[in-house]
Amino acid sequence: MDYEPDLARPAPGHPGLPPTWSPGAKDLVVTAIGSSQIWATIGQGIVQEVFWPSAGRPQVRDLGFLVVGPDFWSEPKAVGDYQVTAEDPFVPAARIVHHHPRYTLTLEVVVDPERDVVLIHHELQGIDCRLIVLISPHLSGSGANDTAWFAEGALLAGDGEQAMAVVSDQGFSQTSVGFVGTSDGWQDLNTHGDLRWDYTVAAGGNVAMTGALVAPSGTLALGLATNPQGAVSLARASLVDGWSTISDRFVAGWRAHGPNTASLAAACPPWVAAALATSEMVLSAHQDHTFPGAIVASLASPWGDSREDRGGYHLVWPRDAVESGLALVALGRFEDARRLLAHLMSNQQPDGHWRQNWFSDGSPYWTGIQLDETALPVLLAAKLAEAGELASLLQPAREMAQRACAFLAAAGPVSPQDRWEENSGISPFTLATCIAALAAASELSFLEPEQAASAAALAVDWDHAVEQWAYATATELDAAHGTAGHYIRLGALGSPGNRGRIVVRNRDGDQIEANEFLGLEFLALVRFGLRQVSDPRIVDTVRLVDALLRVELDGRPYYHRYQDDGYGEHDDGAPFDGTGVGRVWPLLTAERAVYASVAGEDVDPYLRAIVDSVTAGGMIPEQVWNGADLPDHRLSPGKPTGSAAPLVWAHAELIKLAAAVRDGCPIERLACIDAHVARCRPSASIARDPNSAPSEPSGPARQGGPR
Repeated sequence: MDYEPDLARPAPGHPGLPPTWSPGAKDLVVTAIGSSQIWATIGQGIVQEVFWPSAGRPQVRDLGFLVVGPDFWSEPKAVGDYQVTAEDPFVPAARIVHHHPRYTLTLEVVVDPERDVVLIHHELQGIDCRLIVLISPHLSGSGANDTAWFAEGALLAGDGEQAMAVVSDQGFSQTSVGFVGTSDGWQDLNTHGDLRWDYTVAAGGNVAMTGALVAPSGTLALGLATNPQGAVSLARASLVDGWSTISDRFVAGWRAHGPNTASLAAACPPWVAAALATSEMVLSAHQDHTFPGAIVASLASPWGDSREDRGGYHLVWPRDAVESGLALVALGRFEDARRLLAHLMSNQQPDGHWRQNWFSDGSPYWTGIQLDETALPVLLAAKLAEAGELASLLQPAREMAQRACAFLAAAGPVSPQDRWEENSGISPFTLATCIAALAAASELSFLEPEQAASAAALAVDWDHAVEQWAYATATELDAAHGTAGHYIRLGALGSPGNRGRIVVRNRDGDQIEANEFLGLEFLALVRFGLRQVSDPRIVDTVRLVDALLRVELDGRPYYHRYQDDGYGEHDDGAPFDGTGVGRVWPLLTAERAVYASVAGEDVDPYLRAIVDSVTAGGMIPEQVWNGADLPDHRLSPGKPTGSAAPLVWAHAELIKLAAAVRDGCPIERLACIDAHVARCRPSASIARDPNSAPSEPSGPARQGGPR
């Protein structure tokens, strides 16, 4: 067959509008348990970004629909009146029903477990209405240089390296291709009220493909391959198998895979069970099939409809990955956790640290250094070791820990970036992870005897310096709230934690006194067993963050990262553009709830806040809107913002919270650290004087992304 473009009628308007991605809040993430290497996201009730052949490589912006009637036309995603329902919260196979006074459009989406194909079953009900599909390819991760055409019954796109095909089991009655914003199908309808253009090729730009479907009910297949022939072959083979066969195979694969949440659900109120099953599904769905063990932070790009970010959140962050790994341990999915640890080991740098993030194949994106991202893989290895589940990774884990601990000793305690990737300094979270990693590695014989002794001594030294570096007393905040002192979010460089000023990122250079800068980072000291839950310093700081960072939305508690955070939409709903207003984070609600669980507080309000924050398909977002209701921007109090949803870290935190309720202690708690804390005392031989000011980092701080 001839799959070459027909050059007879080229589309005008090259190169089209600057490309963007779709909005960051997704209804669902769809992938199969099987050999396929494709992922589809659902957002605004349609298929949005499609990833292939790994979870880090988006190839499609969206595949949506237009409905044309005798005297009107409509775009269902713009109408925005739809529901997403699923029979099984663990199976990402949803039924999407769009409502309009003149029609109802029902969509179902699955991935072929055996082929790199997304199947979309559609059914349109409406008098004299026709259904049109509109597809925007973004091959090789960009929409800037694609070519679209129609050949041999298939809508095709390619960029010389990747290709996609969209085929209908009912066929197309009319097709056209064009440039986005100038000659695409949406512009055709907007101009003429019907499809009149029949351009045969749109070359080298931001393109879109339009096809009028012969029948209102049928199945579309979107295939991806390295050439058009391969993409068409895969798509047609899936259609030969048929919707029912592949849909049944898809569902059966997921049901055979799990879930493993029964013991977690039993420890929580009944209404949490479905959210836990969905969270486990999200963790599984974000594991790469091509590069096993890689877990990306999210198959979404925050505020993607305002930009084309090459990385988005479809990257591996060591911190996010380890938080997911700890959740996998809580679920008893030790093989997945080992696979993740092996992936992390393979990406450790020769000097012992890990890069800030990378694509699933290990290609670096941001290369900043965050000491918690060096400590956390050691702690995941320690958790697996205590569970007797390191297996063949024991010796590689020892080698990994030796390099990591050497780096921590040489570079710490000041981190070039904190866990939000915004500031240099000493963060209680980062410090807690470093102390815990040094202690765990020394206790578990990951280190050679001499290195173990040095690591244990350094852990003691840093542990005894925590309050000097990251605790403030007798401040105006304390006077106003009746506290003796509090842990701060970040200690200023070269100064004890109760002096200096910190630049607040994303706020045009605004600064805040370090001794008044609050965050929930200090709770890591409790989770790792370095401070008691009843420690007056911890209790006082909890009082302050509850007073200053907590937001109640219909009785549901959420938390800001810190005061005057700028990472979020503007108050008028405009997307984050380097500045903005930070919103509240469900994952922080979970961190506060873990403390509540061990402190004997009622955990139910926190669980309710997390469960109620989700998108239409159950995805927990990075941030929740806490401003005025802005329906034009689809921003409602207590619901997801335009940042990333799902955020895998947030789903991991819900699982970890349920584990803390079940087990009576945080999942981060390790017997080896408890033993270290119980036995160790200040040493006469110290690696660094704990009474001195913290040292500057050996290299310049790198400012990465807003997370």
